[in-house]
Parts: sequence; structure tokens; C-alpha cells
Amino acid sequence: MKALVVITGRGLGGDAVIAYNVITALEARGVQCELALDESAPGILFKKKGYTWHNISIPQAGGHAATKLSSVKAALKMITATFKARKLINKLNVDFVVGIIGGGAIVASVGSKLSKKPCVTLCCTPLDMKVCPKLNHCIILPEYDLFRQDTLPENLSKTYYPLNDDVNSGNREIAFEKLKEFPLFDERKKTILFSSGSSLFKGMIEAANNFAEFSDEYNVLLVGYPMHDEYLELINEEKVIYLGYIDWLNHIFNFADLAVLTDDGVMIEEVLACRLPIVTVTKIKWGRYHNMAGLFEGAILETDIEDANETILKAFENYDSLKEHTNDYADELLATKSKLAGKIIDICGNES
Repeated sequence: MKALVVITGRGLGGDAVIAYNVITALEARGVQCELALDESAPGILFKKKGYTWHNISIPQAGGHAATKLSSVKAALKMITATFKARKLINKLNVDFVVGIIGGGAIVASVGSKLSKKPCVTLCCTPLDMKVCPKLNHCIILPEYDLFRQDTLPENLSKTYYPLNDDVNSGNREIAFEKLKEFPLFDERKKTILFSSGSSLFKGMIEAANNFAEFSDEYNVLLVGYPMHDEYLELINEEKVIYLGYIDWLNHIFNFADLAVLTDDGVMIEEVLACRLPIVTVTKIKWGRYHNMAGLFEGAILETDIEDANETILKAFENYDSLKEHTNDYADELLATKSKLAGKIIDICGNES
């Protein structure tokens, strides 16, 4: 079988990780995958993994942060984009199409409908959920509110995020040796990881700075590539260990004592798969709130920036309970990748 995977974004953040894991899971089941990215995307993750891709137009409205204006602009660009997608689908003569979130999902949906090919889309934004269910089967990711419903319409199902195969195989000693290179690191202290994903948001810098000022009893690690260059100047590097954008996070996951994350995204599930307790800081990304603490009950404490310091201390006070509850989710999260590939193949096979 042969599939075209249409991927939103620039090919280097969370959406790219999701797409990569879908691709490798499908390949493990014998599916040949062709990739399509927006013509402006650098595709750093896929280049690093040895993949090539086709350049098409994949408009973005801004995901959860989309406005009416950005949605209208994206819709106008989408008309041309979907015809380009149809042309590529027909040229490659694929058996089915997979769309990954937002613009990638919508372009895949419409393009496959025009080409009369089966399609499955992974969806989690208001815009992709408005369009894609009318055209094909949609698999909902945890951020979307319908994920919490026990019963869904026939053309909808749900999944946790597909995770990297090596996510829980990190080596504490590798992390320890790397952290020792930073003068601020103290091996006698517990270690807290602060992250808003691959992109570092201003609110997470504020949360890390605040806690480092509040207590000097912990190693405070901060990771991610700043959303804006000037954010680097906001980091208190006299108290916060800023690691930047690193490719050894799986080792950190197995070394840190606690993770402080935003209330969204694949990293929450990566951390839980490593059985590491979490504090989520809400509304850091464009004011969004997803209630991940309600979805992974018992393993996550939730807070806003103002109360984050106290909530982090509370997490350590209740550490054994939080740690125990990560076991409720870890195995299922690690099994998601293979199950998702099977689901995609089954759906598209039944529609062909």
C-alpha cells in the first residue's frame, strides 16, 4: 500500500513529531509513505531523519489561536492548495491520504475527496473539526473537547498522541553528564524541567524565573527555542539553567524529578510515558485551556502562573501519589503508535 501524508507547519515542531510517528508506524506495517509539506517549510526534522518530501501549499489559520481574519485568509488560499494536493495525489497514485492537523488535515480532506481517494485526518483545532468530518473519518486528539465523550458519531474516533519508540529509553547517566557541564547544576538538588514544547513561550520563561527566585533548593531547567529572539533576554540565567533546543530530552525525562509543562501537546504524554509527574501551567499559549489534568487524573496538578510556585511544592508533597498514577497511563500511551497505524489502515481499507 502507498499513502500520502500531508503535514501542517514547518516540519520541526510538535506537528512534525506527530507526523513522523504516524509515518514510521505505517511503514512498520508495510505502507510506503510519501510526504507533503508547505513549500515554505524547512522540514528540519524530516531532513534529519533522511526523508524527502513534496512541496505544496498548506495554508495555516493559526490553529487554536485562529481569528476570523486569519481563517478567511487561509480559506482563500485553501482553494488553490487543494487543487495542488489533488494533482499530487493523482500523480503519485496513492491508495489513501493522511492529513496531520489544521491546514494539513483540511488540504488532505478536500484533495482526497477531489481525487476520490480514502482519507483519514488527525484533528484537534476548531477549523479542522469544522471541515474534515464532512468529508472523511477524523481521529480526534486529546486537546479537542469531543475527546472526552464516550460515544462519538460513526465518522469520528479518538487517539492519544503517537510517541517516539525511544521516548522511555532515556539514560539518566547521559543526562547527568551533560548537565554537569552547566555551572549552576547541583547534583545534590532535585531537578525540575520547565517546557512549553519545542517553542519557548514567554509565560514559561516567567514561570521558571519565578520559581528559581522563589526557591534555590532545586535545579531549574528550561528548554525550547524562543518564539521571539528577544525572549532570550528575559531568562534569568543566574538562577535558571537554559538548555535551548536539545535532542536529548528523553534522557532528561528519565533524570528529572518533576516536569512543569503547558496544558497541551505531545510532551505531556511523552513525560507520562516515562512515569514522571507533571504540573501544567494553563493559558500560556494564547490563553488556551485544555484541562489535561482532568484527562490524566491523579498524575497531573494544574495551576496558573500566579499560583505555580505553591503548586510545584504541593506536587513534591504528594509526589508518591502522582508517581503512582502515572502508571495508570504509561503503558497505554506507549501502545498508541502501533494501534493508530492499524486504525488508519483499517478505515482506509474499508473505504477503498
